[in-house]
Amino acid sequence: MNNPSTDYNPSGVGQANGNLFGLPFNYDSASLIVFSVPWEVTVSYGAGTANAPQQILDASPQLDLFDFDHPDGWKQGIFMAEISPDLLTKNKHYRQQAAKIIERLEQGKLLTDTPDLTSLLTEINQTCQQVNQWLFDKCQQAISQGKRVAVIGGDHSSPLGYFQALATKYPDFGILHIDAHADLRDAYEGFEFSHASIMFNAMKIPQISKLVQVGLRDICQDEVDIINQSNQRIVAYYDSLIQQKIYGGTTWIEMCREIISHLPEYVHISFDVDGLDPKLCPNTGTPVPGGLELEQSFCLFREVVNSGRKIIGFDLCEVGDAEWDGNVGARIVLKLANLLDLSQKSR
Repeated sequence: MNNPSTDYNPSGVGQANGNLFGLPFNYDSASLIVFSVPWEVTVSYGAGTANAPQQILDASPQLDLFDFDHPDGWKQGIFMAEISPDLLTKNKHYRQQAAKIIERLEQGKLLTDTPDLTSLLTEINQTCQQVNQWLFDKCQQAISQGKRVAVIGGDHSSPLGYFQALATKYPDFGILHIDAHADLRDAYEGFEFSHASIMFNAMKIPQISKLVQVGLRDICQDEVDIINQSNQRIVAYYDSLIQQKIYGGTTWIEMCREIISHLPEYVHISFDVDGLDPKLCPNTGTPVPGGLELEQSFCLFREVVNSGRKIIGFDLCEVGDAEWDGNVGARIVLKLANLLDLSQKSR
């Protein structure tokens, strides 16, 4: 097979060829396949993250490809599969239906009140399960062909099928989770696959031996109890405590190395952009003051590689439907793709 990178000039003008970063790869020639999940049916605050894959794709060709961590990282071949128009259509429909349930609950009423919405809740849960299965099949097919896989959401419910696919290859892996929220709620608002339940559902996958959460600052008592009762399977680094240690003189690099020490050899990075300072992605679904700077998160990911651990995949979720958010999201995708490749090459 011809190598598309042979005649490609990474210093040239970004090509508007419909591919991520304007790169010259296709599904067959790329080693990293990025799947989009334009899904935000259960969001309970701001909407628009279903359009994030398109925003990131549109912004990506303007990025310069040189990366100080991995200057030739783009040569691995990165290809973004088509954004499913069917998923976009279903998302729009079921988002409107879910809003009826959320409104009823926010009024303090029961779903069984007239009109009874319980059958609608069941239908939404079944549809979300079908999306999970669709993503599982796509990811497993790519993995079986020797590809690496990444996912761009949508809301943070998006990567569950991907986690399940990774579990068919890796008997023991950890998740490094950047987020303002713990996402450990059990069927939040009745939605089994809520964006607020992704890590609760991930913890049902026995192959995930560790969940290390960084940047948490908007959390409920039940979630704190789950973390505290997890026998260290879940380790939380709360934003306020991170900042307090930094104010006291602990360096961020020291904290990064401590955070990484909890993770096993194989690591998936699950990145909800609301884990960052909201100035970076102000149109995310549930922004919270505080959070990490972009370079702080990159420093953390870099330490995963420096520790000798292998990044086996990543997902990026909750990017807002705006040009600036897409720009920041594209930079995160490129950095994670390069660090993933670098970690696979090292040692």
